Amino acid sequence: MLVLASASPRRRELLDQIGVAWQAHPVDVEEIPLAGESPQDFARRMAVTKAQTAHDALAGSWPVLGADTVVSIDGAILGKPRDRDDALAMLGRLSGRTHTVFSAVALIHQGGCHQALSTTQVRLRELTPADRAAYWASGEPADKAGAYGIQGLGALFVAHIQGSYSGVVGLPLFETGALLRRCGLKSAIDHDTLKASQ
Repeated sequence: MLVLASASPRRRELLDQIGVAWQAHPVDVEEIPLAGESPQDFARRMAVTKAQTAHDALAGSWPVLGADTVVSIDGAILGKPRDRDDALAMLGRLSGRTHTVFSAVALIHQGGCHQALSTTQVRLRELTPADRAAYWASGEPADKAGAYGIQGLGALFVAHIQGSYSGVVGLPLFETGALLRRCGLKSAIDHDTLKASQ
């Protein structure tokens, strides 16, 4: 059983997609970048902090997975919008441009902490003021980093993606699967499962 240190329904759905048994143990950690901290280092630190916090709370009983996704443009981190004006400003900044999504995962298991980072380039089409206002009114941007969700209505704005779609959603499955295999944990297509099905 894998413990997921997140309340995100999207991360839960992605673990279900690859056939990993999990139970959620959401944690509350302060998500504020350090002075001079790069977006990728911030994502890594948050993934490790979430995993370590859940691991400590459970006294090390289970392997724990932490994850964090950071949207960045021009070296700045775009978190979840504070309000409507903040969301519209973020979407305006992303409009017609390419930004980077860093999605980090950390797996704590048997005394070790294993990490991986996915980097994806995403380009949004030009967004009119009406596009942005209608999208905010849908309710979707309110709890999304960068004020959009690629797995929802926000997909209508995505002109191009280079990298990991699941990483942009919130959990890079290629990297997560590699960490699980490294630690001897199973997904739906591990070798033992494949052999048993033949």
